[in-house]
Amino acid sequence: MVIDLELEELKREFLAEAEQKVAEIESKIADRSPESLERLSYLAHQLKGSGGSYGFQRISTDATALEAALERLGEGEAMDETIRQHVVNLRSEIDRHSRELPPRAAGV
Repeated sequence: MVIDLELEELKREFLAEAEQKVAEIESKIADRSPESLERLSYLAHQLKGSGGSYGFQRISTDATALEAALERLGEGEAMDETIRQHVVNLRSEIDRHSRELPPRAAGV
């Protein structure tokens, strides 16, 4: 039971951090500088790796697709709508999982 509560708390922390990463992605998405694209790819890569580790496979899958689209954008492909859709999908999954977690236990 204690392990379940600890895992739930770790999942909450991951989802809060994922929310911040998606917010940063949304704020920088229009900036096409190499630095911004690198940062966006880094954030997507982090979400890709961490999402699956916490059992959020869809977050990992969406982040993988976002990372690939950002790489193609860096190569000159027009990927604006695709990238926006991946970000919408990520936000939706993060929100859904946040709502599905049970309420925090007293004292946690």
